[in-house]
This record gives sequence, structure tokens and C-alpha cells, in this order.
Amino acid sequence: MPVSQQKQLDFITFIQRLLVEGDFVATYKYALLHAIADICIEQPLRDDPNYELVIPFTEIVEKFVILYWQHAVPFSADAQVDESDLLIKQNTGKQAKIISSLFECQNNNIKNTNQLVKSEYWSGIKRDTLKTLKEGPLWRLQKLAKQDNCFLYPHDKTVQHITLKPSIAFCFRRFYDLVVHLARSAWVNKIQSITANQNILGNQTQLHDFLFGVKRQTITKAKPILLEIQKDACFYCQKPLNSNRKSSDNKASKVEIDHFIPFTKYANDLGHNFVAAHSTCNNAKRDHLAAIEHKDRWFEQNIVQHSNTLNDELSQYFNCDAQRSESVTSWAYQIAANNGARLWLGGKEFMDCIR
Repeated sequence: MPVSQQKQLDFITFIQRLLVEGDFVATYKYALLHAIADICIEQPLRDDPNYELVIPFTEIVEKFVILYWQHAVPFSADAQVDESDLLIKQNTGKQAKIISSLFECQNNNIKNTNQLVKSEYWSGIKRDTLKTLKEGPLWRLQKLAKQDNCFLYPHDKTVQHITLKPSIAFCFRRFYDLVVHLARSAWVNKIQSITANQNILGNQTQLHDFLFGVKRQTITKAKPILLEIQKDACFYCQKPLNSNRKSSDNKASKVEIDHFIPFTKYANDLGHNFVAAHSTCNNAKRDHLAAIEHKDRWFEQNIVQHSNTLNDELSQYFNCDAQRSESVTSWAYQIAANNGARLWLGGKEFMDCIR
């Protein structure tokens, strides 16, 4: 049975109530809401939209670490100030434990969350983050006007998971963009409202991009292997990339790494989601989904033929879960079809996304 429009409206209403009526003394609840939304779209598509999704606490812990990783980087590069004093606070009290721990890891040459999971620090961070989740956001997220309102999932403290109620996972998938936008906006506003952050932030227009933006320098790590598996051809137009030529000679010869599923739709760097393209093709595609023929080629290249190669070459920099990339791609095109979106074919050409 399809999810009724009323149930979908009830979901949006609850999210709105949660952000308005909830008691947010720290940013953990925004992170939890964001994490649940991410996990929902990273699941394979189910035939029954009313399924109940079981989410182990360990998955939420992993998502928390990914979301807070960039937040543990000093906001500015003032050499005259201790770096720890430039860390953005996530609450009105002392610095959040997860920020201090991740900052320590970064100072010990841990470059990304993939390296962190394989390091000696992981067991302690996983334990501390799980403790924080259980003591705070897991059972307080749904407390509205001081009362429990378990609309998303029941409060069962005897198990090591949450179970989303029927249709909730579907709604998180259906309204992912809205939920993440609201969670991030509220998260940024909370950080800006904390008095201790005022001297750190300065130009607050940079804050959202600092906390949630794409890190271009890291993405270039994918360039050599993509040029190899694409045989130096642009993923989209299939013409030579001329990657050995200087970009100043010819604008079209400049090579850029593109998020196949745009970063604006899914703001996580997955190793299997990258393709190499001309700057002109990448700029023309922008934040649109690519046409189905490009999607089929992406699947053949990055999932079928070269999944293991991408994993071997990029796992030290990015999360290289091929199943997760495939699930996110299926979700993105399903939403595009439901919304009647137009897909980018090439240049200025678009085509309908057929249901």
C-alpha cells in the first residue's frame, strides 16, 4: 500500500514541530536528524514503502563522526592563537567531547574518517560517541514541549538499535533535501547563537560552507585513477580529456572531478561517485542529475567493472562502499522521477526523467 499524502504531510509537520518545539542546548539533535536521513537514503530501495527500518547504534555513531569531522578543524588559521581555541563550540558549556577527540586525532596525522576507523583511536571514540548518543539525543530528539512524542521511532532502551515506524524511512527518502536543509540551517543558527563562538566566527557567511562544504583538494586524489579507467576520455562527452595539456591552452582540456550524484543532493564524498570530465561538461551539468544513459555508463564503469580498483586506490581518502553509492544513486533517480525532474544530457540539452 502506498504511503498516503496525509502521512507524508504528518511527517513534514512533525519535523517542523521538532525544530520549533524541541529543546536544543547543543547541536547533537541536528546531527542525529541528519544522520537518520543519510542512513535512509543509503539503504537499497524496498518494494514496500511502509517497511520498518532498523538502524543499529553503530551506524549512527559512524554518521556522527563523519558529520562532525570537519567541525573539529580550527575555523581560522591565526598562528598567534592556540588551535584548540579556534574550534567551534557545539553547546553553551565546555567543548563537546566528540570535537575534542576528533581534533586530537587530526593532530596525530589522521587525515580522514576512513583512516580513523582503522586507527587505535577508533574504539575509544566509538565508545564515547555511543555514550553521548544514549545519554542525550537518541531519547531527547522527539521530546516536544517537554513531552515524549515518539513519531519517528519508539523509545526502547533495552536494544542497541532504533526502529523507524512504518512509512518513516520512506518519508526521509522522499523529503531528504528538505530535512537536511532544515537540520543544517538550524545547526548553523545554533552555532552562531553560542556566545563563545562569536570571536571565532567573524565572517559568518563562510560558516555553512566550512561545516558542510565539499573539500576540493581532497577530491583531486581521485583524478589519476579516473583518468586511467576512463582511458583519458571525458565521462560525459566521451571525447579526449587531453589531461597532459595545460588548461590555459584550451578551456575544454581542463580536467575536473565531478560528483556523479551532485554534492548538493547528497553531501558525502563516496569514492564510487566520482567521474572525470571536461570543465565545460562539468559546468554544464552543474547540480543536475545526468541522463539515464550516463547513469547506465556510471554503473558499468564504477560499480561493475572497476569497483575493486576504486576501492583499492581511494579507500584511504574516501568511503568506498559500492553498495552505498548504488543505493544513493537509485534513490536520487527515484525522487527525480517522482518529481518529474529534467535530466542533463549534454551541453544545453535536457530530457524528461520518466517514471
